Amino acid sequence: MKQFLLLLLTAITINVTAQETLPSIEIKTLDGNTTSLQKISKDNDLIVVSLWATWCVPCKNELDAINDVYTDWQEETNVKLYAVSVDDSRTVNRVKPLVNGKSWEFDILLDTNNDLKRELGAATVPLTLIIKNGKIVYRHSGYTPGAEDELFEEIKKHF
Repeated sequence: MKQFLLLLLTAITINVTAQETLPSIEIKTLDGNTTSLQKISKDNDLIVVSLWATWCVPCKNELDAINDVYTDWQEETNVKLYAVSVDDSRTVNRVKPLVNGKSWEFDILLDTNNDLKRELGAATVPLTLIIKNGKIVYRHSGYTPGAEDELFEEIKKHF
Protein backbone atom coordinates (compact mmCIF):
# COMPACT_ATOMS: atom_id res chain seq x y z
CA MET A 1 0.00 0.00 0.00
CA LYS A 2 2.84 2.36 0.89
CA GLN A 3 4.50 1.72 -2.49
CA PHE A 4 1.21 2.32 -4.30
CA LEU A 5 0.74 5.70 -2.60
CA LEU A 6 4.32 6.70 -3.41
CA LEU A 7 3.81 5.70 -7.04
CA LEU A 8 0.51 7.61 -7.19
CA LEU A 9 2.09 10.72 -5.68
CA THR A 10 4.95 10.53 -8.17
CA ALA A 11 2.51 10.19 -11.09
CA ILE A 12 0.52 13.20 -9.90
CA THR A 13 3.68 15.27 -9.51
CA ILE A 14 4.88 14.33 -13.00
CA ASN A 15 1.47 15.17 -14.48
CA VAL A 16 1.34 18.59 -12.79
CA THR A 17 4.88 19.38 -13.91
CA ALA A 18 4.11 18.26 -17.46
CA GLN A 19 1.12 20.59 -17.59
CA GLU A 20 3.20 23.61 -16.57
CA THR A 21 5.81 23.19 -19.28
CA LEU A 22 5.09 23.66 -22.94
CA PRO A 23 5.47 20.72 -25.27
CA SER A 24 7.98 21.16 -28.07
CA ILE A 25 5.56 19.81 -30.72
CA GLU A 26 5.72 21.50 -34.10
CA ILE A 27 2.49 22.92 -35.49
CA LYS A 28 1.72 24.59 -38.81
CA THR A 29 0.54 28.07 -39.64
CA LEU A 30 -2.24 28.50 -42.20
CA ASP A 31 0.36 29.43 -44.80
CA GLY A 32 2.29 26.19 -44.21
CA ASN A 33 5.17 27.41 -42.02
CA THR A 34 6.17 25.48 -38.93
CA THR A 35 6.24 26.86 -35.38
CA SER A 36 5.72 25.68 -31.80
CA LEU A 37 4.14 27.03 -28.63
CA GLN A 38 7.65 27.32 -27.17
CA LYS A 39 8.74 29.61 -30.01
CA ILE A 40 5.54 31.64 -29.89
CA SER A 41 5.79 32.12 -26.13
CA LYS A 42 9.40 33.35 -26.49
CA ASP A 43 8.16 36.05 -28.86
CA ASN A 44 5.26 37.10 -26.58
CA ASP A 45 5.13 37.50 -22.80
CA LEU A 46 1.50 36.50 -22.46
CA ILE A 47 -0.50 34.36 -24.88
CA VAL A 48 -3.82 32.55 -24.93
CA VAL A 49 -4.01 29.26 -26.79
CA SER A 50 -7.37 27.81 -27.71
CA LEU A 51 -7.62 24.29 -29.12
CA TRP A 52 -10.69 24.07 -31.34
CA ALA A 53 -12.16 22.30 -34.37
CA THR A 54 -14.47 23.24 -37.24
CA TRP A 55 -16.96 20.55 -36.15
CA CYS A 56 -17.08 21.81 -32.53
CA VAL A 57 -19.95 24.26 -31.99
CA PRO A 58 -18.83 25.36 -28.46
CA CYS A 59 -15.33 26.00 -29.88
CA LYS A 60 -16.64 28.30 -32.59
CA ASN A 61 -18.97 30.04 -30.12
CA GLU A 62 -16.04 30.69 -27.78
CA LEU A 63 -13.82 32.06 -30.54
CA ASP A 64 -16.67 34.25 -31.86
CA ALA A 65 -17.22 35.66 -28.36
CA ILE A 66 -13.50 36.30 -27.88
CA ASN A 67 -13.22 37.89 -31.32
CA ASP A 68 -15.89 40.44 -30.31
CA VAL A 69 -13.70 41.70 -27.44
CA TYR A 70 -10.22 40.73 -28.66
CA THR A 71 -9.18 44.25 -29.72
CA ASP A 72 -10.06 45.57 -26.24
CA TRP A 73 -8.11 42.71 -24.63
CA GLN A 74 -5.06 43.55 -26.71
CA GLU A 75 -5.26 47.26 -25.94
CA GLU A 76 -5.48 46.60 -22.20
CA THR A 77 -3.08 43.66 -21.79
CA ASN A 78 -1.20 43.18 -25.07
CA VAL A 79 -2.24 39.50 -24.97
CA LYS A 80 -2.06 37.54 -28.20
CA LEU A 81 -4.43 34.66 -29.02
CA TYR A 82 -3.51 31.59 -31.04
CA ALA A 83 -6.40 29.36 -32.07
CA VAL A 84 -5.02 25.87 -32.79
CA SER A 85 -7.30 23.76 -34.96
CA VAL A 86 -7.23 20.05 -34.15
CA ASP A 87 -9.06 19.18 -37.37
CA ASP A 88 -7.53 16.06 -38.90
CA SER A 89 -6.66 15.43 -42.55
CA ARG A 90 -10.34 14.77 -43.37
CA THR A 91 -11.61 18.15 -42.12
CA VAL A 92 -8.58 20.48 -42.13
CA ASN A 93 -9.60 21.84 -45.55
CA ARG A 94 -12.60 23.48 -43.80
CA VAL A 95 -10.41 25.61 -41.50
CA LYS A 96 -9.32 28.39 -43.86
CA PRO A 97 -12.79 29.04 -45.39
CA LEU A 98 -14.38 29.07 -41.92
CA VAL A 99 -11.77 31.46 -40.53
CA ASN A 100 -12.08 33.76 -43.56
CA GLY A 101 -15.87 33.77 -43.22
CA LYS A 102 -15.68 34.59 -39.52
CA SER A 103 -13.01 37.31 -39.95
CA TRP A 104 -11.35 36.26 -36.71
CA GLU A 105 -8.62 38.71 -35.72
CA PHE A 106 -6.21 36.21 -34.18
CA ASP A 107 -3.64 33.75 -35.51
CA ILE A 108 -4.79 30.30 -36.58
CA LEU A 109 -2.50 27.28 -36.26
CA LEU A 110 -2.99 23.64 -37.29
CA ASP A 111 -2.43 20.48 -35.24
CA THR A 112 -3.68 17.99 -37.85
CA ASN A 113 -2.02 14.95 -36.22
CA ASN A 114 -3.32 15.97 -32.77
CA ASP A 115 0.24 15.74 -31.41
CA LEU A 116 -0.10 18.97 -29.43
CA LYS A 117 -3.55 17.98 -28.20
CA ARG A 118 -2.16 14.67 -26.91
CA GLU A 119 0.90 16.29 -25.30
CA LEU A 120 -1.38 18.72 -23.48
CA GLY A 121 -3.58 15.85 -22.31
CA ALA A 122 -6.67 17.45 -23.84
CA ALA A 123 -9.52 14.96 -23.76
CA THR A 124 -11.95 17.40 -25.35
CA VAL A 125 -12.07 20.75 -27.11
CA PRO A 126 -12.32 23.60 -26.59
CA LEU A 127 -9.30 23.74 -24.33
CA THR A 128 -8.08 27.19 -23.42
CA LEU A 129 -4.66 27.93 -21.94
CA ILE A 130 -2.97 31.07 -20.71
CA ILE A 131 0.78 30.89 -21.14
CA LYS A 132 3.13 33.36 -19.48
CA ASN A 133 6.88 33.29 -20.00
CA GLY A 134 6.73 29.79 -21.47
CA LYS A 135 4.66 28.26 -18.65
CA ILE A 136 1.00 27.26 -18.61
CA VAL A 137 -0.54 29.35 -15.83
CA TYR A 138 -4.23 28.68 -16.53
CA ARG A 139 -6.17 25.85 -18.17
CA HIS A 140 -9.90 25.54 -18.86
CA SER A 141 -11.94 22.96 -20.82
CA GLY A 142 -15.33 23.59 -22.38
CA TYR A 143 -17.25 26.76 -23.08
CA THR A 144 -20.40 28.39 -21.79
CA PRO A 145 -21.55 31.91 -22.72
CA GLY A 146 -19.76 34.45 -20.54
CA ALA A 147 -16.67 32.27 -20.03
CA GLU A 148 -14.72 34.78 -22.13
CA ASP A 149 -15.21 37.33 -19.32
CA GLU A 150 -13.76 34.89 -16.79
CA LEU A 151 -10.88 34.23 -19.18
CA PHE A 152 -10.15 37.95 -19.42
CA GLU A 153 -10.11 38.24 -15.62
CA GLU A 154 -7.50 35.45 -15.58
CA ILE A 155 -5.50 37.23 -18.30
CA LYS A 156 -5.45 40.41 -16.21
CA LYS A 157 -4.18 38.45 -13.17
CA HIS A 158 -1.13 37.36 -15.17
CA PHE A 159 -0.57 40.61 -17.08
